[in-house]
Amino acid sequence: MGLTEFIVHYATLIIEKTSYFGIGVLMVMESMVLPVPSEAVMPFAGFLWYDKKLIFIFIVIASTLGSIIGSLISYLIGKYGGRPFVRKFGKYLLLNEHHLDQTEVFFNKYGDKTIFISRFIPVIRHLISIPAGVGRMKLGRFCLYTILGAGIWNSILTYLGFLLGKNWEQIKKYAEVIDVVLVVLIISAIVYFIIHRKRKIKKLNQPLV
Repeated sequence: MGLTEFIVHYATLIIEKTSYFGIGVLMVMESMVLPVPSEAVMPFAGFLWYDKKLIFIFIVIASTLGSIIGSLISYLIGKYGGRPFVRKFGKYLLLNEHHLDQTEVFFNKYGDKTIFISRFIPVIRHLISIPAGVGRMKLGRFCLYTILGAGIWNSILTYLGFLLGKNWEQIKKYAEVIDVVLVVLIISAIVYFIIHRKRKIKKLNQPLV
């Protein structure tokens, strides 16, 4: 059994045995630097919604609550531990300074709103809270963007699991494709916004004839 299959197996087992509490705990782990992908958690919760064992709104509440708790823990790690923490303990969490470098560049380039955007981007969504803490981002804005981004992402994956019903495991096969498509769309939107903004500034700065 590979690592992904192992994680999926035990994630689904935890949810099946502990319901909403298990979803919350797994999403706490997912929002930190632990290798628990939301694609392995939320679609199965959606399947249990399809199977009338869970209720959609409670799934979203439990998962988003878990996401904000995990993100806050990472935020505090960044605020009070920062890069020394990564150097010392990162190897035990499948995290290295290169990953943190990438995430910090992303955060510094696009500002506070990356907390929202990052919830849809693989790897970065697990790490973004640490540079937010290092940069001492305002806690209220951090919580707001995390809740919005995580809530939307968790809802999407839950609904996909519901639509697929008993075939929810198919999401695993296409999870990477979904991630790539989302990344392309988000980057395209960012590029469009930057180009549009530059053109607008250039137009305003043109001298009047």
